[in-house]
Amino acid sequence: MTETDNKKEAFDKRYMRMACIWAENSYCERRKVGALIVKDKMIISDGYNGTPAGFENVCEDANNVTKPYVLHAEANAITKIARSNNNSEGATLYVTASPCIECAKLIIQAGIKRVVYGEKYRLTDGIDLLERAGVIVEYLPNEK
Repeated sequence: MTETDNKKEAFDKRYMRMACIWAENSYCERRKVGALIVKDKMIISDGYNGTPAGFENVCEDANNVTKPYVLHAEANAITKIARSNNNSEGATLYVTASPCIECAKLIIQAGIKRVVYGEKYRLTDGIDLLERAGVIVEYLPNEK
């Protein structure tokens, strides 16, 4: 492994740890997910799973089922970009859980070129779509 590869891996691990910390902001009980969008070694957006702005901070219903309007961490981070002066073209997304198919579509449309995720989900359709679109996808297990 070259020095450049070592530096890249060190950055990836740091950003993934930061995404894990950011996930702690989530009010969701079943699963807390965090995401960071990084471009040119700068964090340009962040997100965690939760309800839209102005809604109650309760993600699950009385049966512990996630409410249908809960936003995923990736969607929160990507939509924040739309309200800023930044853009995510060519950026890397760090997310603590593998993206679902809906988030994968947003990632592709946002021009994100690399996704690093820390936990594998039982469905792989999101990862499959990202790879089909030419997005670089890397699994880096979350540190416990």
